[in-house]
Amino acid sequence: MTIPRADGEPAVPIPIAAPRGSSTVLRIMLGAQLRRLREGRGITLEEAGHAIRASHSKISRMELGRVSFRVRDVADLLTMYGVTDDDERRPLLSLVERANQTGWWHNYNDVLPNWFETYVGLEESASGIRNYEVQFVPGLLQSEDYARAVILLGFPAAGEEELERRVRLRMARQRVLRGSDPPHLWAVLDEAVLRRPLGGAEVMRGQIDHILAALELPNVTVQIVPFSVGGHAAAGGPFSILRFAQPDLPDIVYLEQLTSAVYLEKRDEVERYIEVMERLCIEAEPASRTPEILGRIRDEL
Repeated sequence: MTIPRADGEPAVPIPIAAPRGSSTVLRIMLGAQLRRLREGRGITLEEAGHAIRASHSKISRMELGRVSFRVRDVADLLTMYGVTDDDERRPLLSLVERANQTGWWHNYNDVLPNWFETYVGLEESASGIRNYEVQFVPGLLQSEDYARAVILLGFPAAGEEELERRVRLRMARQRVLRGSDPPHLWAVLDEAVLRRPLGGAEVMRGQIDHILAALELPNVTVQIVPFSVGGHAAAGGPFSILRFAQPDLPDIVYLEQLTSAVYLEKRDEVERYIEVMERLCIEAEPASRTPEILGRIRDEL
């Protein structure tokens, strides 16, 4: 079903059925639909904000999926955008309720910063996750003991209860790899990740065993960039690329900082990171050699 654009350009699609995904992804999809409808009518952010008694910045945050939605606000915007037929309004209005539902990770709000909450929601709905890491094993591949050692580096003053909450959150995230429709995780690790004995040699041996077990899953691929490569394409540091099955969602690049994160979705920026990731995969040892390399490093610890 489509809504004609006022300027005669191609119609803007309205989903007939609410799409599948986490609340984070659904908010982004709903926001994208609202943006297309507004732009199709030539309505400014300020004009849209006035219609729902809000600022233009709130409309911008809604269109980016950064805030929750109110049914009344979405209904008023749809009316302003010329979407008045009940059959055309119903799919988007029903999507509001699903987009506002809280995910399982909200149970960890006490240890989950807002800037990382978005990533967990995106991770939950991604069809593909590609990681490059230079210091730590990716969270989705960490063993409990290794995760505890990593978390203590960032939160040295954390009490035992807080520490265990953070470990439980990290372990809960890993369920996505064994779900009914899991993403393909493709991790590229610098050799330094495996040579740095976080938590001691015994913890690292357990961590390597954990990765080896994960490699038995058909949706997990790990490559290692050996020291012998020298400098390489990703000298700027670790990053993640998330890909989604939904056509409305672009690939997203995630860059984590000490107390915040950056999410990139502009096509030229994302394509640059995809190009770097592809070059890394070429420079790294083939995935078929990963078990052998992991076993050798384990024996040397």
